[in-house]
Amino acid sequence: MLYVSDMSSGDHYFSASPGSDPKLRPIDVRLADRDLTVTTGAGVFSPDHVDTGTAVLLANTPEPPPGGHLLDLGCGWGPIALSLALGSPHATVWAVDVNERALELVARNAADLGLTNVNAVRPEDVPAEVAFMTIWSNPPIRVGKNELHSMLQTWLPRLEVGSDAWLVAARNLGSDSLQRWLDTALPGFGTTRAATSKGFRVLRVRRHAGQ
Repeated sequence: MLYVSDMSSGDHYFSASPGSDPKLRPIDVRLADRDLTVTTGAGVFSPDHVDTGTAVLLANTPEPPPGGHLLDLGCGWGPIALSLALGSPHATVWAVDVNERALELVARNAADLGLTNVNAVRPEDVPAEVAFMTIWSNPPIRVGKNELHSMLQTWLPRLEVGSDAWLVAARNLGSDSLQRWLDTALPGFGTTRAATSKGFRVLRVRRHAGQ
């Protein structure tokens, strides 16, 4: 998810423990072709709606793999993770974030929707042996290139061979430079532009066979 500040408290979405009043509230959303009510709150990214970047990502990705381990990297309150879990009820979905309130919201929303296949965890709590059939992410561009690149270099190599990651980034925040970096920084991977919509690019990153 892209960086956003809570101006009243100084919190931002990648605060580990937001100090603001949670201000929990229901919102109506459409995920995986279903009209749903979920819970969001202060101190997480885009608490009032599914943000445009995430909506563009969800509109331009194929059906998720039916099984295996699937990753939402930077899950926020959970629109991507919930979409993956709804679309692939027999898969295990890992919703990963550093924000404890975001993880609490994902877990709550999954439980309220009757989804038992979502693990909402901090990055260090994903077992090292887990490899992913796909990764979907609206990554935190505004944390800075060094942090962003380190995060992608950590998680993209955990793709299964022949599998894809799907990333969304705003054009005015460097989506094209991110694509160029991905093309050079990760041997054995190939990056293509899958879609452009509403000022965002969707990038497909494939781990090639034999790598």
